[in-house]
Amino acid sequence: MTVNDFIHVFAGSFILISLALGVQASPMFHSANWLWFTAFVGANLFQFGLTGFCPMGFILKKFGVKETCATAS
Repeated sequence: MTVNDFIHVFAGSFILISLALGVQASPMFHSANWLWFTAFVGANLFQFGLTGFCPMGFILKKFGVKETCATAS
């Protein structure tokens, strides 16, 4: 998996988990304040689209995750 793949997996997982914990209709409801975390992840995705900088991508690169897939030629 590449950095971009990990970012999509983490962002999607965080959004789904925070929605499950923050929406009152969910059987896993804990507190509506979890929706702030959903907004935080969404804001990070938005700023990444505008600036190209992603804090999670920076961290993953420091851990040695490949930035792109090797292509066969």
